[in-house]
Amino acid sequence: MGRKFFVGGNWKCNGTNEEVKKIISTLNAGDVPSQDVVEVVVSPPFVFLPLTKGSLRPDFHVAAQNCWVKKGGAYTGEISAEMLVNLDIPWVILGHSERRLILGESNEFVGDKVAYALSRGLKVIACVGETLEQRESGSTLEVVAAQTKAIADRVSDWTNVVVAYEPVWAIGTGKVATPAQAQEVHAELRKWLHANISPEVAASTRIIYGGSVNGANCKELAAQADVDGFLVGGASLKPEFIDIIKSAEVKKSA
Repeated sequence: MGRKFFVGGNWKCNGTNEEVKKIISTLNAGDVPSQDVVEVVVSPPFVFLPLTKGSLRPDFHVAAQNCWVKKGGAYTGEISAEMLVNLDIPWVILGHSERRLILGESNEFVGDKVAYALSRGLKVIACVGETLEQRESGSTLEVVAAQTKAIADRVSDWTNVVVAYEPVWAIGTGKVATPAQAQEVHAELRKWLHANISPEVAASTRIIYGGSVNGANCKELAAQADVDGFLVGGASLKPEFIDIIKSAEVKKSA
């Protein structure tokens, strides 16, 4: 298969200096599979990027939670891709559902952001996913394909892209996607990449799952053929994140 398992931790808008140091201490002490088996990336708020980067064990990497769509300048409150590169931050999360829904980021805007970040040398976790209304109306695959197409229209090299499928209805709602539901969308996404980009990109691009992933359900999700890892929200702030990282062993033994 050749796709290395990927576990991302999105800390969202959480943490104080003390809390972040405690999370980092837990991560640094964690007994997890080697880098050959799993790639681990954690994403603190912007203000904690230097602290996290400077304190975290070297086999874990750091991502920003967003960046601006073009070069820096008169864009109050924004952080440019160039700034992240300057801080030696290798990854960025783009197109997260919270930014799409709360801040109105369109598919096209997300596509532009992904293309610009890649052009500056960042690696991108690009998020796609449908709302509950879209899921219940049967348009999941149409929505996810449109979100992916907006990225594909602007990106020629997928080497540094990880696609995160995050059904919005499974984020903090109490509704959890079953392993079968996750696998179905991941498989369809891979088919879309195969048909619209290339068989090579479809085979090599990691598609990870986000939405109520925790220590209890991660192994069953990880066992699905097209689930290449996770983007974890709330559980990434807790010790159980180590258990989620360890679920990579499921793929190793498969």
